[in-house]
Amino acid sequence: MSFKVIHYINQFYAGIGGEEKADYTPEIREGVVGPGMAFKGAFKGEAEIVATVICGDSYFASNMDKAAADILEMMRKYQPDAFIAGPAFNAGRYGTACGAMCAAVSKEFGIPVISGMYPENPGVEMYKKSAWIIETPDSAVGMRKAVPAMAKLALKLMKGEAIGKPETEGYIERGIRKNMFYEKLAAERCVDMFVSKLKGETFETEYKMPVFDRVDPQPAVKDMAHATIALVTSGGICPKGNPDHIEASSASKFGEYDITGVTDLTGETYCTAHGGYDATYADQDADRVLPVDVLRDLEREGVIGKLHNKFYATVGNGTSVANAKKFGAEIVNRLVNDGVTAVILTST
Repeated sequence: MSFKVIHYINQFYAGIGGEEKADYTPEIREGVVGPGMAFKGAFKGEAEIVATVICGDSYFASNMDKAAADILEMMRKYQPDAFIAGPAFNAGRYGTACGAMCAAVSKEFGIPVISGMYPENPGVEMYKKSAWIIETPDSAVGMRKAVPAMAKLALKLMKGEAIGKPETEGYIERGIRKNMFYEKLAAERCVDMFVSKLKGETFETEYKMPVFDRVDPQPAVKDMAHATIALVTSGGICPKGNPDHIEASSASKFGEYDITGVTDLTGETYCTAHGGYDATYADQDADRVLPVDVLRDLEREGVIGKLHNKFYATVGNGTSVANAKKFGAEIVNRLVNDGVTAVILTST
């Protein structure tokens, strides 16, 4: 008898539509849908996808608790042996949804949960301890590579077989430490690695250190009284109604908004699109996140030359590093072209 698997995909891979259908509410269909066919082949009869869960990326991001609860209830009657989500590659909202559902399924049903993501997908950092995440390329071009690895790991987990190291099995390090026994003491192993490094030989560290981007600070502004200061925020501040439809999580865009003559971001005219914090106080007074009122005071007092007539906003909640870098580069180009001297960057 083969294992029973439930597969989670978004509206795009279900063939329902793209961004225009991202608010698609959760549903469950019997059998295989979309990339499930590839998993069916990779399982080679040892497991079958008994049902496929479909949910729009934006809907899940904006209704995480409700969406997860509804999906868990839909799954209950199938009594699955494992849950597979994605692969999501570098799609931020999709990766976050896959990770969140894996975490919810693991907690509710206690079964193996597997996904596939590009290492920079925000879903990795958020859920790598809750799910087994196979490392994938950054786009669906890597589907043929991702599916066999996910299927292989899923079968091993369902069979209760021992799981090897990340580099052997292809999953992203989970940050879970395990006790190991060695013939040599730690000091001896350390010296051996150090000698290998000095000789230019290969060696494997036992504890990889994180690598962070380093940004060199720019020189201080010498003449603030004649400087043009711009405001940029990842706190999601935008005109009332969110006209650019910036996503509440895993943003795929940023907005540019004219504040010529605006001295106060009132609750009647501005709000936040952010879904990662309690929006109550930001919706009451968006100046709490984007201090236009204070900058106007400094402008009148002559402390700064002027406040730039545009501000830029996106949502940092779950947004991928790749998208954040892309947004930053484009915003910087616009600010430089407009002659801006310095930027105040606010978050939540």
